[in-house]
Amino acid sequence: MPPDAAPRKHIVIAIDGPAASGKSSTAHWVAQRVGYHHVDSGALYRAATLVQLRRGGPADEWTEESVVDGTRFIEYAAKGATFTPVIDGKPVGEELRGTDVTKHVSRVAKMLRVRDWVNERVRVAAHDHDVVVDGRDMGTVVFPDADLKVFLIADAWERARRRLVQRFARSPTDDEIAEETDSIAHRDAKDAVQTARASDAVLIDTTYITQEDQVDRIVALVKAVARRHGRELAE
Repeated sequence: MPPDAAPRKHIVIAIDGPAASGKSSTAHWVAQRVGYHHVDSGALYRAATLVQLRRGGPADEWTEESVVDGTRFIEYAAKGATFTPVIDGKPVGEELRGTDVTKHVSRVAKMLRVRDWVNERVRVAAHDHDVVVDGRDMGTVVFPDADLKVFLIADAWERARRRLVQRFARSPTDDEIAEETDSIAHRDAKDAVQTARASDAVLIDTTYITQEDQVDRIVALVKAVARRHGRELAE
């Protein structure tokens, strides 16, 4: 928080972790359970990437200036209990999670001015709402004073398997998982700076637990935070 900024009035729960660790779906579920707004920072990076893909041209020719320019077409507003990016006034739906966007989003996420834009949008979203935010540097850069920080990890093979189940709606083969695991390993290397764990974050290894279990654990932590603020959560 900048030195001259007013203190936050709302609770911020920050969930970080590497690619395909289940941050977004977990954060969304936790937000639903506790009645907070879900803020998915990754969706903004994906929206900026999608704008560039729609513009055409080779990805290796994208510049920080051109990507930042494209963000003017993106709005980020609450749709129900979730903040959702809208491009040119239209919702983007499943295109945001498509293969092409996934392939190129790391390139966009490395751009400092794009990261500044995303972080500012996320902070604005949290200004007037209790939120569950997820990303890769939420607890270290964006909300170092978050009321609760959680860092999710999982074995790369398991992250690959989960991602393919979501993508294919079926059980993937070992060969498919191996290929996706390699892709995730490369993504982890690219995102290493942004995936640093805050020193005060609660570490949850989700490799061998269900998503319901990990959500239950985080909800219990949020309840403790809410009580410290003199609030009770009604589930």
